[in-house]
Amino acid sequence: MKLYIKNMVCSRCRMLVKSELEKLGLQLLSVDLGVIDTLEPVTEQQKHDIAATLKVFGFELIDDKKSKAIEKIKTLIIDLVHHKNNELNVNLSEYISNHLLQDYAMLSNLFSEVEGITIEKYFILQKIERVKELLMYDEMSLSEISFLLHYSSVAYLSNQFKKITGFSPSHYKQLKDKKRMQIEDL
Repeated sequence: MKLYIKNMVCSRCRMLVKSELEKLGLQLLSVDLGVIDTLEPVTEQQKHDIAATLKVFGFELIDDKKSKAIEKIKTLIIDLVHHKNNELNVNLSEYISNHLLQDYAMLSNLFSEVEGITIEKYFILQKIERVKELLMYDEMSLSEISFLLHYSSVAYLSNQFKKITGFSPSHYKQLKDKKRMQIEDL
């Protein structure tokens, strides 16, 4: 049985959720970002226990189809931007519809309706958070970051960064209090 979980965005989330669900006695086949596959069906009481346990850590059990679709889109984008930088060989709409096997226009309308922003805007916000993270590490040049995140040029990255944050990348790098947002808060 598949369980869908909101706010699972990294490998630490996966480890925590796996550990907590195993403590509840569930036998798990797989634990991926946003999706848990259990060996046996889950009872309503177990779902209630899972939801209560996950809530303590900032996760939510998702039951309705719309929420599942939106969480799948978010997870796909987060995974793409933060973990699979070089896998975007096609445009974002093709990538999403190919992975979710659904019409992009329908997914885009649903996402905008529920989240209040477009998928593309969400993708840009994730990329800017990744740029902030890479700037903080100070291990890559802006040119390398631009290439890594598939920007057409450093100038385009800088313009988009300033539009979203209000700062140029170089000014942001100089700030002492670098405020980054948590992925799940975007």
